[in-house]
This record gives sequence, C-alpha cells and structure tokens, in this order.
Amino acid sequence: MILPGATLGLLGGGQLGRMFTAVARTRGYEVLVLDPVPASPAAQFASEHLCASYDDEAAIEQLGRRCAAVTIEFENVPAGALERLAAHCEVRPGAAAVAVCQARIEEKGFLQSSGFATARHAPVRTADDLDRALDHVGTPALMKISRLGYDGKGQAPVNDRAGAAAAFAALGGGPCIIEQRIDLATEVSVVLARGADGAVVPFPVGENTHRNGILDTTVVPAQVPAALAEQATRMACDIAAALDYVGVLAVEFFVDRDGRLLVNELAPRPHNSGHYTLDACLVSQFEQQLRALCGLPLGEPELVRSAVMVNILGDLWQGGEPSWEAVLAEPGARLHLYGKRDPRPGRKMGHYTCLADSAGQARDRARRVWQALSRPPAA
Repeated sequence: MILPGATLGLLGGGQLGRMFTAVARTRGYEVLVLDPVPASPAAQFASEHLCASYDDEAAIEQLGRRCAAVTIEFENVPAGALERLAAHCEVRPGAAAVAVCQARIEEKGFLQSSGFATARHAPVRTADDLDRALDHVGTPALMKISRLGYDGKGQAPVNDRAGAAAAFAALGGGPCIIEQRIDLATEVSVVLARGADGAVVPFPVGENTHRNGILDTTVVPAQVPAALAEQATRMACDIAAALDYVGVLAVEFFVDRDGRLLVNELAPRPHNSGHYTLDACLVSQFEQQLRALCGLPLGEPELVRSAVMVNILGDLWQGGEPSWEAVLAEPGARLHLYGKRDPRPGRKMGHYTCLADSAGQARDRARRVWQALSRPPAA
C-alpha cells in the first residue's frame, strides 16, 4: 500500500485532475501535476505543477523519480510516456489499457473481439475504405475521428456516399470510423473502480442526456428497467476484467428503441457522468481513483440519496456572471466550480448536483435551480 505522506503524480490538469487532487491532498498525499497549461484547474490545488508537455522527457523523468505512483485525468496522454513512467513507479491505469481507449478503431476492435455488443461500424483509414465501410454500416451513420474527438467534436453525419466523402475530408482525411446511427431510447453509463487484486466496485448506473454532443444531465438511479441496469453493470465489470484494468473506468452505453444495450465508449479515468458521486455516495469516484492507485481497499459505493447532476457550460456567462445564489440557496443543491478563467461557449466550467429522496424530486430541484441560475441579473 502507498500511504499518506507519499507523492503521487498526475498527468493532466483539468477539472477531473482538480477533483482528484483535492481528495488526495485532503487524505494526506502530495500531488505533482504535469500539464502544459499554466494555472490549470488541477495545478491550483497541487503540491507542485510541472508546466511541460506530456512528451517532455525531462518532466517525465522527474515525475517517475519523485512519485510513488502516477495516474491520468484524460486518456490522450501519450502511451509511450506511461511506459517510461512504469519503469520507475506504479502507473494505473497501465499503458496497454489506455492505448485501447485512446483510439476508436482500437477500442471498437477490442470490444468486438471480446464479445461486447456495439453499434455496427467499420474503420476508415483512407478514402479507399469509404465504399466498403458504407456498404457494411449503411445509412444514416456518423463519421467519427479515431483520436481526440470528445464532447461531440470530430463527428459528422453521413447520409449517402457523397456525404461520407465530404465528411472524411472535413475531418482531416485521417483514421476514422463510420458508425450506424442508433434510434436511441436513452443513454446510460457505469463508472466503476477495479483494484490490482481484481476487486471490482461499480457505482449505480446513471442515465445521461446530451445537448449538442456534450453531457447535460445525469440522473441517478437511472430511470431504466432493473434488468437493463444490471446488464449494464455486469458488462462494464466484464470489460474492466478483459482490459486487466486498474483504476476508475467509465463505460458509456446506448439503449436503442428495442431495449438493446450497446457499448458506445470507454473512458480510462473518472467521468463527467460520475460527478454525482461527490455528493450522493459514501465514496466518490475520485477517492476510488486514489484508492486503486495506492493499492488501498476500495470504498463502498452506496447511493445515499437520489441525484441529478447538471453541467454548467461557458454559455451561461453570456449575460454576465451567473446567479450563484440560486444554487447556494436551494436545499439539497451542491455547487462545484472548476477555476477556469475563460468561460467560452461549450466549455465545462462547473456543475451542480441536486439531492432528494427520489429521482423525480431531484429533477424538480435541478430544473428550479437552472431556471434561476440562467436568469439575467437585475439591472
């Protein structure tokens, strides 16, 4: 076990790293953050900030030499950096698992070969692959870049062959997948923690709503049949085992109109849809990340109250500073701001979670807060 007083390393300085760092430092650990952005959200809470790129060899060497263990807060860290770090200290999750989750082509291949259901898809590495891929997938479909796409970015609709060629060119002509467009009933996700000993602890299933490709709300417990929630949890745990994963993993699922559960994406880190755990569970996804990283027993994920998590995007600042008193005055509401200085449209600036005795009551609270929060300030 790696005990309090040790120094932990974190690759990535965004809000997920900020919340991990806050938990780790509260538990008595030092946290060394490597991130290229000055005053990044995690750096504001860190013991020390190495302001350098993720492939900076000197910074990687320093991180490995000084830290007892290293983790990540986003999946696009170079896998080679994780391999170099592993020569010096524990790295969780490991480079092999992260590499699978970094690229849609590899991720879909892993899921398919491991027997997990996904939407029909095909890789497109060059323009010569388009006809074959479209014949397999059909239309309507989505073209998605294999790497670096997030929050709906790096995607384009495809309705015919001409549209596929145009989408491939618009997305840069690099590796992509074409994926069947699903007639969605809803979307759900499972966030879990898996220890080095193989112990797996899943959190309750969350039901997600997206707006413009960005997660808008997560409702817990998910308002889906119990059998479907159990299936999603079982699949997520099986995926973690197949990856030999250590750390916190999020598995996003589509649920189609026929009630089929299809794996959408894997995230080898805490996840936006798991933020409710900070306020609604006995242990948060960030404490589980800390425990898995340090070889500590995983905590109990029991849901204490029903919850609705709502993302706060930079769009909310267009009329001036939001009315934070609307959140702070609402019983059962919890506000989390990420310390970002530039509230650009579509940028995640924070979130709030509303707790109640039922999901319906939590929804009502969340809606009431949103209406007041987005109200223009009095003149």
